[in-house]
Amino acid sequence: MSSAETETPRIAVLISLSGDGGVERMVLTLAAAFAARGLKTDLVTMKTEGGHADRLPAGVRHVPLGVRHASLAAPAIARYLRRERPMAMLVAKDRAGRAALLGRLLARVPTRIVIRLGNTLSESLAGAPALKRWLRYAPIRRLYPLADAIVAVSEGVAEDVITTSGVPAERVHVVRNPVITAELPARAAEPVHHPWLQRPRDMPTILAMGRLTRQKDFPTLLRAFARLLPQRPARLLILGEGRDRPALEHLAAELGIADQVEFAGFQSNPYAWLARADLFVLSSAWEGSPNALTEALALGIPSVSTDCRSGPRETLQDGRYGPLVPVGDDRALADAMVAVLDRPLPADTLREAVRDYREDASARHYLRILGVTPPPCFGTIG
Repeated sequence: MSSAETETPRIAVLISLSGDGGVERMVLTLAAAFAARGLKTDLVTMKTEGGHADRLPAGVRHVPLGVRHASLAAPAIARYLRRERPMAMLVAKDRAGRAALLGRLLARVPTRIVIRLGNTLSESLAGAPALKRWLRYAPIRRLYPLADAIVAVSEGVAEDVITTSGVPAERVHVVRNPVITAELPARAAEPVHHPWLQRPRDMPTILAMGRLTRQKDFPTLLRAFARLLPQRPARLLILGEGRDRPALEHLAAELGIADQVEFAGFQSNPYAWLARADLFVLSSAWEGSPNALTEALALGIPSVSTDCRSGPRETLQDGRYGPLVPVGDDRALADAMVAVLDRPLPADTLREAVRDYREDASARHYLRILGVTPPPCFGTIG
């Protein structure tokens, strides 16, 4: 057998680490899982900023491209591909995916390119001017058919990809996010010293988390919480950072709820906070597959969500594991929050909802799509 046949495969994971959100966390989890299976794994980054930049996985080689935007990244990606010739490259997010496809064209290498998409693009562009929508859709329709495969994090995202990109349905795969890791219980058990999360407590603590941006629609949550307080004394913790924080703080003060709401910022271990909450609320206007909701259920935390496109209905299985309310309806959201606080489902029942979101199953599925087999001593990917 030749050395080429026995050489450990190299796999690349391309991302812009530019924020503190769930996409970055999921991609870092996958990179660590690939390396743990004996694969030479490169984390290729455009930006390396935000709270996750300090949590690069052990055993993964970091390869910064030295560019700050996907629109400028194709030549640098081409240089990397020619130099390292990875068997496959997993790319997170739309713009990075298009840059990777252009980079492969420039490099003229056989590296397999798989793009991971975590949101419904049509939903994020809803209401945008026609020219802006055309400028996003035109390159997608031209370049995405060049990808070897597209991974969508939910059935709703997959349907959106097929509709907007022209990629044949047989090349679009649904893979659940690797939300439930072996480390999750231990990280959830780590101490948190915030007074609202100590027990015994005199009132329930509601928790929400995510980037403070339009997608997460925290204004609806704040208005719902203001409606809840006359019925049920409670406190609200919101984890995350983003450009909307000043406006949200102003809204909380305007609603007269500032003393019962805290914006706790980015937390490197949100699981410890989440595990101590009495209720988790997702108020998003749209989602691909809501990681925070999945994490809450995995930790046995009762949850409420908007019925936004596309992930929550799949995660909550049509409302079986938690109420779904219309997007932007603060009255319905407040009513659902009160109902779940009054009659929460048992923790073991909630955990049943997310059995398919385990890291091991997700990593195996990704490797099958990438066409990469770990070294024999690490087992098969089947």
